[in-house]
Amino acid sequence: MSMRRHFILTASLILFALPPAVQAEAIALIGTGEVSQAFGPRLAALGHQVAYGSRSPDRAEIQELVRQTGDGASATTPAEAAARADIILLAVPWTAAEEVVAGLGDLSGKIIIDPVNPRVIAEDGYRDFPGNTSNAERIQNLAPRAFVVKAFNTISTDSMLDPDALGFKLSVPIAGNDAAAKKTVAGLVEALGYDAVDVGPVRYAHVIEGLYLLRANTRDVLGVHFEYQLQRRETAAPQTIR
Repeated sequence: MSMRRHFILTASLILFALPPAVQAEAIALIGTGEVSQAFGPRLAALGHQVAYGSRSPDRAEIQELVRQTGDGASATTPAEAAARADIILLAVPWTAAEEVVAGLGDLSGKIIIDPVNPRVIAEDGYRDFPGNTSNAERIQNLAPRAFVVKAFNTISTDSMLDPDALGFKLSVPIAGNDAAAKKTVAGLVEALGYDAVDVGPVRYAHVIEGLYLLRANTRDVLGVHFEYQLQRRETAAPQTIR
């Protein structure tokens, strides 16, 4: 998606007021691709202090993204953006994620939101992350004193730009080891117009990444497009299978 098309789409969004339960945070978006282009302006409009982390922060298109984001947004190096932030949104290709995180410096006490999906493609379609693990678990191992939360990886780019594009509220499963960090991320998810669904510790991130693989495979291989909406039950299901 071109930067120009992104700005046109962003201008048409309905922006949400910051709910009382969500505190304004300093958020670093590491990478300036489609995910950051979609979420950066929306997070700034919610009152958060947005900094883009880029290897070339002075590049004209990055400065244009900063200008369009407004509300005091800035662009700097990934390490500097991460150092200033309370929350880091890691929006880089999965093949570069570990190298990027390793170069961000001390991440102790910071929340790292991981929307990254592995894209291992075989002849019969998409495959799981090599090694039966997940990107989020790898990042948590690299930054053991940070709070990694898997989130936003199951939704499409157009839904990142406009949560109302499909006419129903999308579910965003989240996984992480720290309850307070997940509560903070869930608040962001809800403020951005989605339904946060806590599925447990970070070891379940590989299941969430698998949800992306199912959606991508049906889209790219079978030509069927769908998104996730999880409905809560008011009563527990009967335990009839042993």
